[in-house]
Amino acid sequence: MTGDSMLKVLATLANPHRIRVVAALATERNYVSQLARDLGISRALLQVHLRKLEAAGLVSASVEVSADGKAMKFYEVAPFGLHLTPETIKAAARTLSMDSDLEAELR
Repeated sequence: MTGDSMLKVLATLANPHRIRVVAALATERNYVSQLARDLGISRALLQVHLRKLEAAGLVSASVEVSADGKAMKFYEVAPFGLHLTPETIKAAARTLSMDSDLEAELR
C-alpha cells in the first residue's frame, strides 16, 4: 500500500459514522434508506459518508430494480485489509507524495 492510499484510508476511517457504516455493511449489504434507518442518521448525511468510503475503495455500490420498479442503490464492503506496524508505516512514508491537493482532499 502506498503512503497516499494508506493516508486516504486512515483519514476516511477517522470518523465514527464511517466506522459504523463499515461495521453495518460488514454484516450485510444494504440500501441507503434502510441503512440510514438502521444507523439513525439522515440519508443525506449517510450519502456523504458513503461517497467518501467509496472513493477510498472501502465500499462498493450497485443499482438494482425492486419488484415494484424502484431503483435501489445497494452498498457492500469491498475487500480490504490494513496491517499497521512501524515497518509498514515506514515503507508507506517513503512513497508519500508532497502534493498539497492530497492534503486538501483529506480535510
